Amino acid sequence: MLAMKTSLRASLLCGAAAALLPLAPAKAQVITLDPIIVRGNDPIGDAADRATAVYVADAELERARLGDLKDLFAGLASVSVGGAIPVAQKIFVNGVDMLNLTIAVDGALQNNRAFHHVTANAFDPGMLKFVRVDPGIAAADTGPNAVAGAVIMETVDAGDVLQAGENFGGTFRLGYGSNGQTATGSLTLAGRTDRGFEILAYAKRASGDDYKDGNGNVVAGTGADMSSQLLKFAWESAEGHRVEFSGQQLIDDGARPYRANIGDIVGATTPATRIYDTRRSSYSLRYENTNDFGMWDPEVVLGFSESDIAVPSPYQSSGMSDTLSFKAQNTFHLSDSSTVSAGVDYYRKSAEYSDPTDGALEEGSNNVGLFAQLRMEPTEKWRVSGGVRYDWQDFDGIGDYEQSANGASGNLSATYRITDQLSVRAGYSSVFGGIPLEDNYEFWRRWTYDGLRSTRAQNYVAGLDWSNDRLTLGGEVFLTKINDARSGGANIDFESQGYSIAGTYGWDLGFLRFSYTDTDVKVNGNASGSYEALDLGAPLGQVIALEVQHELPGQNLVVGGSLDMALDYDDTEGTSGQGLEGYEVVNLFAEYTPPSMPDVTLRASVNNLFDTDYADRATYGADYASVVPLKEAGRSFMLELVARF
Repeated sequence: MLAMKTSLRASLLCGAAAALLPLAPAKAQVITLDPIIVRGNDPIGDAADRATAVYVADAELERARLGDLKDLFAGLASVSVGGAIPVAQKIFVNGVDMLNLTIAVDGALQNNRAFHHVTANAFDPGMLKFVRVDPGIAAADTGPNAVAGAVIMETVDAGDVLQAGENFGGTFRLGYGSNGQTATGSLTLAGRTDRGFEILAYAKRASGDDYKDGNGNVVAGTGADMSSQLLKFAWESAEGHRVEFSGQQLIDDGARPYRANIGDIVGATTPATRIYDTRRSSYSLRYENTNDFGMWDPEVVLGFSESDIAVPSPYQSSGMSDTLSFKAQNTFHLSDSSTVSAGVDYYRKSAEYSDPTDGALEEGSNNVGLFAQLRMEPTEKWRVSGGVRYDWQDFDGIGDYEQSANGASGNLSATYRITDQLSVRAGYSSVFGGIPLEDNYEFWRRWTYDGLRSTRAQNYVAGLDWSNDRLTLGGEVFLTKINDARSGGANIDFESQGYSIAGTYGWDLGFLRFSYTDTDVKVNGNASGSYEALDLGAPLGQVIALEVQHELPGQNLVVGGSLDMALDYDDTEGTSGQGLEGYEVVNLFAEYTPPSMPDVTLRASVNNLFDTDYADRATYGADYASVVPLKEAGRSFMLELVARF
């Protein structure tokens, strides 16, 4: 019966989307869901090493601003977000935990290892203007230890808020969700002067009660209780020299499930909830030349990010992790189609755990890297990108343990255009990962380090792309192998492999975007459950994402919907004891802009239309009978107001 309902609901949404296509008029094109437009905003979006990159579309960013990371990546089947609540949301790219990717916000390295029950990568979508995901293969100039790719984010600038000719303005957003009676509001203020100075201030607050799942049960510890802030200063000269400082902070100190990413453990006697006092901050100071040409196109970034998680009860425990990073590079523009970027980067990572019994325990590492990346178009049909880097790492463990490691990394990507519409691409990378820091809430185990080896990963990808004026189709196969991945004081091997298919279709007043990813993960050569793959990946199987929107200019409306779907997955049965049930979640929305108030938008939506009872495929533990996974919210009606001034 469940399978029949799944098929029926998916067919209804897909059929409704297909029914809209012949009705669409043939004039102005709606492009807000088009990832090609976002790729065009990437200065090197056409490079061969960007061929496998996926971009969050402008519409996805806009509609996630009062939401969370699940809303942000909703349109990308290759990026899964599990955990249901912001403090526990973990991100997986092609089945690989984002802990194994290089993460940067405004150029500052992130990815501070944290308590395994909470996320190491909490971000507020309301701050962001650009998000790029490099699954598997990342260029050498992206950053160190890009074991399985990278995620690059940029926060909004004053120029993104202000219209031409304006020196002051802002955006006010207010939202309410019926499930959990959640109220969310944000305010962005921006200003600039004729002498090149800019300032932007942003603040957001969300609060509410515990929500109900699709069966109508209250999920303890899920009430919204988060605040975030962003402050940016910048100065840009007439010659294009730009200096920018950004600082951001997220705070969530509410009562959360006892194990924040798990609903419950069968037979456990622990309390339903406890306080997780979480604070995350990131700072970036960056210089660049916006008039990028010739042989002098420098960029210098100094960054610091920190994650502070305190769990007062019952152990009075605290975990602190941070990253200080520096990068200096220059891009040499050899010709209109050939560049070399080269430079040096550095990071210092530290992770500390403390409680009254164990005292303070700490791991740390320092890494210096040299890198160079060539991007070129040797002929009209070929695009090639290749890079190398070499890293030297010093690792400090608990009990005055010290070890040094070093290694080379290389990547090569190529795209060949068979016709004006059809192209093929392939890429490979071998990446030195060094010795990663462990989860600081595991330091009490006091493991030995004598057998610990440096991590090394290999990534393979091959794909095919076809496009015309309205339709874009693409597909790829991928393989990521992480050898000697760290698990406490030992090394294990991890593998993620699969394939993905994606397509977009645009008509004059609308757009449809579809993606499908099939991923299998293995640990030490065997199919893995979510526990065995913890902090490395997750058993995801087949995941589908679909988005559609259509503009009705006569009614000043934009209407649309999305489908979030996962199929049954049985590969975990041999390890975890049970498979993962499939699900489908349908969301609908309508946006109205009053003719007399063009700077005001009213948005009404219903999330989880059919009140599906489910845990996202990337949420930990659903493959174990002893675990009650953290369920997502059931049906919720949402109202949002956006006012620009």
